[in-house]
Amino acid sequence: MATPWGALDLTRFPADPRERLRAWDAADEYLLRHLAGEADSADGAATELAGRRIAVLGDRWGALTTALAPYEPVQITDSHLGRQATRENLARAGAAVDEARLLTTRDTPPERIDVLLVRVPKSLALLEDQLHRLAPAVHPGTVVVGTGMVTEIHTSTLQLFEKVLGPTRTSLAVRKARLIFCTPDPALDPGPSPWPHRYALPPDIGAAAGRTVVNHAGTFCAERLDIGTRFFLAHLPTPAPGDRVVDLGCGNGVVGTAAALAGPGAELVFVDESHQAVASAEETFRTNLGPEAPAEFRTADALDPAVFAPGSVDLVLNNPPFHSHQATTDATAWRMFTGARRALRPGGELWVVGNRHLGYHVKLRKLFGNCQLVAGNPKFVVLRAVKR
Repeated sequence: MATPWGALDLTRFPADPRERLRAWDAADEYLLRHLAGEADSADGAATELAGRRIAVLGDRWGALTTALAPYEPVQITDSHLGRQATRENLARAGAAVDEARLLTTRDTPPERIDVLLVRVPKSLALLEDQLHRLAPAVHPGTVVVGTGMVTEIHTSTLQLFEKVLGPTRTSLAVRKARLIFCTPDPALDPGPSPWPHRYALPPDIGAAAGRTVVNHAGTFCAERLDIGTRFFLAHLPTPAPGDRVVDLGCGNGVVGTAAALAGPGAELVFVDESHQAVASAEETFRTNLGPEAPAEFRTADALDPAVFAPGSVDLVLNNPPFHSHQATTDATAWRMFTGARRALRPGGELWVVGNRHLGYHVKLRKLFGNCQLVAGNPKFVVLRAVKR
């Protein structure tokens, strides 16, 4: 990636030489050019960065944090994968470890921010929650600039900046990217964040019927139960006492919680790459099973071999995502399936729900040598693969 401060060699995480998706896009480049005063963006003056406390919210793969490393920014991200990518990209750029402070969306935010840079996330709820969290650190002199592709910035996006921070305007589009300029208003009182959100599950989904689900901002389908998970819940296996069961890509944890309710005595492990999701899963599980029920909650890259030893798992339950930000990809599902096969004991099972058209049965047969259709409807299938 070419930046005003030199070219950077950037990759996503985990790095894959076959990966065609880049670790940056035109929105990242537009923001960096604007900061250096090189962009035709309604405000052509360079932004003073030296000696100022800079926060970068939602940096997807570390492109912004790596480019600005000499100014020691604070990165705030919900993504474990994005955080790991940032570490690797900083190292590749020769930046010292302490040149950037990497925080998650669950960590205590900085007390003061002089320059706030926002990479607009896919989730409007996550943006809302994080702007609320960061608002106390913003002062009248704070420079607030957001960036995103034109398809990612909507009227509702601008209204959120206006509601939480202050008057907001946008730049012209350049290479299908746009900037957001916000002027903090110290007299503005946005009130508390409306997150987390809770709702009760419907009555016809098995063991979790009527139970409460807790959703922190940014969690998949935080406002309601999605139809794929609903179908999965109606066809879950019942774990045996002592089974180690992994809710892989756990989201709000409703699948793993349902498995624990159906199979008392099972040991649940909730795994997601989203810090918001893992926090949601923990609250959902504890709300329904209490503080003493055995469970682990891990933010990780699928079934990371550094965390899950081969043969250490009896059952994996998985509703894999098929998007990475705005891109459609099966890379995450493939990584989840291969990790599950490695972590499962002989005779252990992987249960997957997915859209019928995604053809997960082909991948599972290739990996496991078998795949059984447990249930299906016109839109979804539940599949079962056994490690031989």
